[in-house]
Amino acid sequence: MIVIADYGLGNLGSIQNMFKKIGADAVVSSERGTLEAADKIILPGVGKFDAGMTGLRERDLLEVLNRKVMDDKIPVLGICLGMQLLTNGSDEGRLPGLGWIDGYAHHFDLDEGYKIPHMGWNKVKITNKNELTEGMDETDKFYFVHSYYVRTKDKADMFLATEYGIEFASGIFHGNIFGVQFHPEKSHRYGMKLLKKFAEL
Repeated sequence: MIVIADYGLGNLGSIQNMFKKIGADAVVSSERGTLEAADKIILPGVGKFDAGMTGLRERDLLEVLNRKVMDDKIPVLGICLGMQLLTNGSDEGRLPGLGWIDGYAHHFDLDEGYKIPHMGWNKVKITNKNELTEGMDETDKFYFVHSYYVRTKDKADMFLATEYGIEFASGIFHGNIFGVQFHPEKSHRYGMKLLKKFAEL
């Protein structure tokens, strides 16, 4: 069962509908018991870093998430803010992140002419192949909306890169842990292809 973790932030219905389109069952829940039964977890997110970590803590989800991901090693996919929460922290907030991937979310500091947030369609470049990159090529495009980007301590933990004034990690992973900065649920057939790969893990 794929569980989309509801901690108060994110396009939950849109993500669930995208899984429905590809024939995969996904439920939205903030219940510990439902997350206990998950064999895959989606960690979505739209909003501020500290609000995300506070939402997880207030719903008492940190312990079950840590156990399912770090001990049971089930696949998890962080989307947008959800990807940033996988790291140690962010310029945007003061609270520590989940710390599942050694990295940090930085605010874009770009030359004049680049608007912040980075919003709209952009391409990705595969820097490190894994299960989610199967069938992906340089023509695939994804929809972004973000003002912060992740930099991983180990470049091997980055699997997708995107150019917007600088090259930044648009996809990170470590073992069973995956994160994408873009919104696959808004990325039409390209996003459907990526979510199908995740559902098949």
